[in-house]
Amino acid sequence: MEQLLDRIAKNSDQLAFGQLFSHYSDRLIYFAAALVRSREEAEEVVADVFVKLWQNRTRLPEIQYFQTYLYTAVRNTALNHKSRSLFPHEELDDQHAGLMPCVVSPEESLISRENLRQIEQAVNGLPLRCRLIFKLVKEDGLSYREVAEVLDISVNTVNAQITIALKKLGSAIDLRKPFRIPLLRK
Repeated sequence: MEQLLDRIAKNSDQLAFGQLFSHYSDRLIYFAAALVRSREEAEEVVADVFVKLWQNRTRLPEIQYFQTYLYTAVRNTALNHKSRSLFPHEELDDQHAGLMPCVVSPEESLISRENLRQIEQAVNGLPLRCRLIFKLVKEDGLSYREVAEVLDISVNTVNAQITIALKKLGSAIDLRKPFRIPLLRK
């Protein structure tokens, strides 16, 4: 990641910037959507953040914790965007939240569709705040401290929400059934 940021800062490398955007955009849009309650506005928020990143690209190497910086920038932009909005937004319900993209790691792709569906249903069944914290930690790889900083909450709150999420997921997913891994054909 540091090499990518250096290429952007020193060479104004648009290809590297595109890679940076591709790497973070889906998860940042999901995060912003939880704050502004609309996918379209979330996309605008993320686009605004990346425009500012590009405008200030020479200062990218000065950022010590880039991922935390990025999520904090999205949170601040989303909250500013939400406060400027003329129209109040409806609360994000579980139906809309379930439509948000889910980032799947290579390990997860080995799990059968049925098991993956079961896990996604369980995660989407979590309360919104709990789900957001769970996804930031488990899918986006932020530390508890980073999530606490981004959401302006305590590390203990993050820990408590993750504990709640794991308990609910454990009870929602039948752990007695083995996960089916598809066989590779030769």
